[in-house]
Formats: sequence, C-alpha cells, structure tokens
Amino acid sequence: MNTTPRRTLLPAGLRTPGRWAVLPAAVLAGAVLGGGYGALKAPQYAATSYVIVVPAEKSDPAAALGFAQAYGRVATDIAVTGDAQVWAGVSADTLRRNVQAATSPDAPMISITAKAEKPAKAVSMADGVARALVLNSTHVAGSTGVKVVQFSRATKPVAPVSPSAPLSALVGGCAGGLLGGLTLLVRPKRAAARGEARHSRQAAAASGAAPSAAVPAPAAAHQPEAV
Repeated sequence: MNTTPRRTLLPAGLRTPGRWAVLPAAVLAGAVLGGGYGALKAPQYAATSYVIVVPAEKSDPAAALGFAQAYGRVATDIAVTGDAQVWAGVSADTLRRNVQAATSPDAPMISITAKAEKPAKAVSMADGVARALVLNSTHVAGSTGVKVVQFSRATKPVAPVSPSAPLSALVGGCAGGLLGGLTLLVRPKRAAARGEARHSRQAAAASGAAPSAAVPAPAAAHQPEAV
C-alpha cells in the first residue's frame, strides 16, 4: 500500500500555521498607527477664493483664457512677491506649501485654495493671494490687455478637510493588511528551496524508503594461461 503523503498546493512557507499570525498583527498595527496619526494631527481647513480674467477694451476675448492659464501657474509666485504675505499674515514658505491655484480649460477662471489649521486663517490666505493677483494684473494691464477681477471671496469653512481618526485607522488597517499579505506570499527563493528539501526528507522518512546503494559487480576469476 502506498503511504506517501499527499502534496499540498500551498508553498512550504505558508504550510506553517504560525506564519498566518502575521496578517492580523499587521492589520492591527496599521489601524493603531493610522488612528493615532489621525487623532494627534491638527485638523486642516480649506477655503477657496475665485478670480476671473477679463479682456480690456479693444482686446481679443480669446486672450483671456490663455492669460488665465498663465496666471494660474504663477499665482503663488505673484503672491509671494506681492503683498499677500501682509494681507494673509503668514510667511512666504507657508503660502507656497499651503496654497494651490487651479484653472478651467474652457473658462478664464482661477480658483485659489488655501489650507490652514484655523478656518479664519485659511480664508485670509486665499483672499490675500486673490488680491495679489488682482493688483498685479492692474499694473501690467497695459501690456497684457487683460486684468484679473475678484469673482467670489472665500467663505469660512465649517468642517475640516483632513481625514478623521476612524478613517485614518481604516486606511492604516488596509495598508497593514496589504503589507502583511505581501510578507506571507513573497519569500526568498533560497528559503523556499530549503523548506521543500526538508519536506521531501520528512516524507521519505515517513514512507520507510531507504536509499538504495549500488552493489559492486564481482571481480572476474583469474585463469592461468595455457602453455
């Protein structure tokens, strides 16, 4: 009767029950780290101000769209070189890191979004950059043929835009589970080869098979030569 154990389809490293404890431990660690980060990090509030580029008298209306794209790319630079730092009450580095400008492909409008730990600060930063754009466009309107005007002032945000602690814990748990699963599946080839060789030796010992040794052939008898 054949007593050779049936081979399983799982890799050798995954047949050890203790290795599966890595997955729940990774999920738990990720959830704890994500939740702690969401609870300790200060909430961020976002405020958005809108400006629009309009052509001057006897100017090509189509030029306003092109200048809107240009002003959107250099909005933070104009704010830093202008008076936006004074109006917003923050440094130039803070404006560069926390203010973003976005443009529309089919309308000469620029949205200026500022993020800060306090709602009032986010509003003053967004309106300060918008005011700097308006002032700069007035100075160069004679050469550009367009000017920037205020379309909508920023409103005070009522809720933070940063993720809450439960959401951060959920994201951290998912990331930890993904890393734990990759740890279980991705193993060095050398370790897998050693595991397979050990499993083969254990299976051979269980079946009672002994390695066969080569038996040397008997030596031919020496016969005397005839005289």
